[in-house]
Amino acid sequence: HRQIYIVVALYGSLTDLLSVASSKLGIRASSVYNGTGGLIDDITLIRDDDVLYVSEGDSFDDPQDDPGCPDWFQTHTDWLTLNVGGCCFTTTRSTLVSKEPASMLAHMFRDKDVWGNKQDSHGAYLIDRSPGYFEPILNYLRHGQLIINDGINPLGVLEEARFFGIEQLAEQLENLIKSSQPADDHSPLTRKEFVRFLLATPTKSELRCQGLNFSGADLSRLDLRYINFKMANLRAANLTHANLSGANLERADLSSACLDGANLQGVKMLCSNAEGASLRGCNFEDPAGVKANMEGANLKGVDMEGSQMTGINLRVATLKNAKLKNCNLRGATLAGTDLENCDLSGCDLQEANLRGSNVKGAIFEEMLTPLHMSQSVR
Repeated sequence: HRQIYIVVALYGSLTDLLSVASSKLGIRASSVYNGTGGLIDDITLIRDDDVLYVSEGDSFDDPQDDPGCPDWFQTHTDWLTLNVGGCCFTTTRSTLVSKEPASMLAHMFRDKDVWGNKQDSHGAYLIDRSPGYFEPILNYLRHGQLIINDGINPLGVLEEARFFGIEQLAEQLENLIKSSQPADDHSPLTRKEFVRFLLATPTKSELRCQGLNFSGADLSRLDLRYINFKMANLRAANLTHANLSGANLERADLSSACLDGANLQGVKMLCSNAEGASLRGCNFEDPAGVKANMEGANLKGVDMEGSQMTGINLRVATLKNAKLKNCNLRGATLAGTDLENCDLSGCDLQEANLRGSNVKGAIFEEMLTPLHMSQSVR
């Protein structure tokens, strides 16, 4: 019985394998056996790193019983069983040693009988770890691919990879976990999600939405009264005909948002950013006398045409290039407001305070009431 050891790539059928073996070994190969003497009758039964025995027709004899068998071959085909947390895994010493030579498993099993005193009654090596998380580790050592079945938490597998010192696998797992994480808390809320929150909140309770992200959300025609949107992101949100009466939008980002026809009675928009937003036909007038406050707001290029803003506070706000045609601004506070190139045609500015405001290039055509100089002089 000649013993010749070669490494070949498997492809095609079992007949192709026998043909390659016959050519390489110079024999008429007729049978293939696995390491335990099992006859291989289908090439799909062969796995990576399997050691096969080819015969011309003789019965199976384990070549490891031959005293002339080289040490590397004995190491490659030395089968052993691991008892991991009560679950047994059978593998070869080569699987545990070759793929990750610097790992703890490689150090544990590189030399035989190092852990001889840590075996159960059946001779399996005892390892006190979770079997569910260990199985993907072992499969990785077998074929080099990270495969995690459904129901297995990658975080658990990562901890095992770190415990056994398998650094390349740990890096793969970290990337996998990072890529599979759900969107962070700053991802925009959808209309469906927000409506669910609204329905679960009593009508008299204030909904706290401070700092939340509603960027691009469709919140049109919703009842948003007295909700705290302070510092919220409402960029490009659709708030047309929404009821924002008494809502707190202080320092909120409403840039490019659409609030056409919205109810903004008594709204608080101090230092908010509504640059480029559309607020056509909005109502800021609260019958109870609570005045809307937009002090210090950025309203550059905003379109507020036809809005009702009696008594509104726009002190030191920026309305450069804004459109305020036909707005009702009676008794409004516009002191220190930047109205440069602002179109105020057809506005009612009776008793409005424009002291210290910048009216350079502002348009005051078709005014409903005369604008006295004392209103715009410091």
